Amino acid sequence: MLLTRFLLTNFKNYDYQLVDCAGRFNCFVGENGSGKTNLLEAIYYLCMGKAYDSSSDQYAVQHGEDFFRLEGRFSDGKVKGSEDRIALKVQKRKRKVIERNGKAYDRLADHVGRYPVVIVVPDDVRLVHEGSEYRRRLLNNSLSQTDPVYLEKLLTYNKVLSQRNALLKQAGGQPLSGGLLEIYDQQLLEPASYIHAARQAFVKPFTEQLRAAQVMISNEKETVGLRYRSQLNDQSMEELLAERTEKDRILQRTSGGIHRDDLVFTQEDHPLKKVASQGQLKTFVLSLKLAQYHLLRQQSGKRPLLLLDDIFDKLDSKRVTQLLQLINQPEEYGQIFISDTDPERMQRLLASVVETDYAQFRVAAGSLQTEVKV
Repeated sequence: MLLTRFLLTNFKNYDYQLVDCAGRFNCFVGENGSGKTNLLEAIYYLCMGKAYDSSSDQYAVQHGEDFFRLEGRFSDGKVKGSEDRIALKVQKRKRKVIERNGKAYDRLADHVGRYPVVIVVPDDVRLVHEGSEYRRRLLNNSLSQTDPVYLEKLLTYNKVLSQRNALLKQAGGQPLSGGLLEIYDQQLLEPASYIHAARQAFVKPFTEQLRAAQVMISNEKETVGLRYRSQLNDQSMEELLAERTEKDRILQRTSGGIHRDDLVFTQEDHPLKKVASQGQLKTFVLSLKLAQYHLLRQQSGKRPLLLLDDIFDKLDSKRVTQLLQLINQPEEYGQIFISDTDPERMQRLLASVVETDYAQFRVAAGSLQTEVKV
């Protein structure tokens, strides 16, 4: 799968920008704040229909405007001249619209997974340091791109959970009557069971891919692992809700369920965030995302787009070289988009390991030009 070109209108700091993409490596170089990351986010939007950090669409509208529009051309490389045209438009106070070849999706969820994508950004260290919501987002992002049923169950679960929490809040800690809580409980059971089973099945192959990527990038210096923590590992959702009914009434929220799941990361069998250096954390996050990439490729039959934002920050030169050698395998990795602040470093590193077509773009204040294209 290739993104042959994409177009931004009123997107963040871009008034209007057309980008013609190289088939393998596309490198955006420029100073911090110039708009490199915004280009990667535009690609992510076209693939997933939303921002990579789940922020509001309104934050992506250029200041002073009331809409943004993105367009991308995707090719599977099988039929010459055959491309999908994806258009995404966000207008203030109106419903977001995503079109494929001129026809709008009835549901935005139907777009997810058609063009698999993996993004690595500096903030991904939050996967290790911050709360469990970041790690659940990794699980959901991975599974939603390969299993449309999972996405449906997740949407259903979150909707019912919101309704249940609203009811508990409305009751203000007082006893509930009328049986509505029990109805919500029943509606949570089936999606919770499916989601839990899917996450359990995901963890073993994901861990294997994580360790393989970590060995490659770190040159076998660290041994890492992960464990899936869930309240449903020990009891059913039905038992959990029944056991916590009184607690939920007092707290005025649902205290048990798959929305409390977590991943536990380790290095040499110790908690990762307590023993890893900054370089090791960066390596681990890269390994997580490369593991995600490989599972998406295996399960979708497509090579996802790989978006790497400021990957050289806090990585030593040996690990950078190992990473580039790893992703410079066209049978494994397809089209890759990279951002960096140093054009000479980017060109030097790519020239040392890449023997294929690539483009380097200079980004400055919301505009860009092609400097090198092979």
